Amino acid sequence: MKVAVIKELFPGEHRVALVPAIVSTLVKANHDVLIESNAGIAAGFSDADYEQAGGSIVHRDEAFEADCVLTVRTCGAAGETWESDRKRMSSKSAIIGMADPLGSCQACLEDAKTGATIYALELVPRITRAQSMDVLSSQANIAGYEAVLLGATALKKILPMMTTAAGTIRPAKALILGAGVAGLQAIATAKRLGAQVLAYDVRPAVKEQVESLGAKFVELELETESSETKGGYAKAMTDEFYKKQQELLGKVIAECDLVITTALIPGKPAPILITKAMVEGMQPGSVIVDLAAERGGNCEMTTPGETICFNGITILGPTNLPAEVATHTSQLYSKNIVTFLNHLVSCGFPQETSDDEICRETLVTQNGEVVHARVRDLAGMPQLPCESPSQEGTGNASSS
Repeated sequence: MKVAVIKELFPGEHRVALVPAIVSTLVKANHDVLIESNAGIAAGFSDADYEQAGGSIVHRDEAFEADCVLTVRTCGAAGETWESDRKRMSSKSAIIGMADPLGSCQACLEDAKTGATIYALELVPRITRAQSMDVLSSQANIAGYEAVLLGATALKKILPMMTTAAGTIRPAKALILGAGVAGLQAIATAKRLGAQVLAYDVRPAVKEQVESLGAKFVELELETESSETKGGYAKAMTDEFYKKQQELLGKVIAECDLVITTALIPGKPAPILITKAMVEGMQPGSVIVDLAAERGGNCEMTTPGETICFNGITILGPTNLPAEVATHTSQLYSKNIVTFLNHLVSCGFPQETSDDEICRETLVTQNGEVVHARVRDLAGMPQLPCESPSQEGTGNASSS
């Protein structure tokens, strides 16, 4: 099979779908690997590195003629930059990457018209045998780490306690909102840097994980029994719930120096956890790092992609932290995507489509149709015969 890797065109996207070390494993498995020229430069990998691993350097048009194209961003996740690539796609095309199918239904409809087969890695189901394919977890893990470093740099205080001849400096107090993959890594990183760490999540089941990392779990007087899907993801709650949550969280946030938010709901805008009034109640010099900025943000004052100062509070809205450390995030992503590709091949790809759960739940478009049940549901389309909407929470995106 010919497997191609294309250069990412989305602004600020420095990752690459395959790193040279993984290319060599595909070559050993008798696949021809085509790499678009300069595809890995931004992640620290030269064309020479890929050639040494057994890959062939090609132009973008030739890459799209391969049996399968691997990418970090495709379809809706690539934004307007994908429009030129859509013209390169045909019924012979098979694309694997992050496609944002739950947030960009219209882009899926446009891509379906090309006849291409598209697999969205965000839809990998949260089951044990799919853990090694979970790109959202691998990338969110790094984002949680980076968020703490970003916040610590912007903070006008140091995180650890220090005892010096000039006196003792008390540790900064850090609050992590959302204890998913990104949140747990943020907790661990802030703790390693010496901060006093608090954490809150709408799902009470994560309390044990939070405390195992040395943080204090913040418990609010809220009804949370219905806050989690069967897949372990956070669910969207009522407006009344969020209003009460904001009121109670405001008292906790007012005492914190650094707040990192990570709460996301699959296929929906990020819930507002921090209102303007809550920001006004924080101490001047405090910092908020909003990891949900790409989906609108957990903080009402967040401006995606920018750093703003409001009432003496610094609010950072990074939209793609994993791309800032592209060497390592590309390594992790490469492992995820090749494990997924190998699974598809074991199920008959590219000759046939399998009804295996992993294959079925990630397949978005095929033969000119949007075939994923939940994407069709979100797009307001009738279900195809013998299909029903996927279980809520199929997308792997809850608290980042």
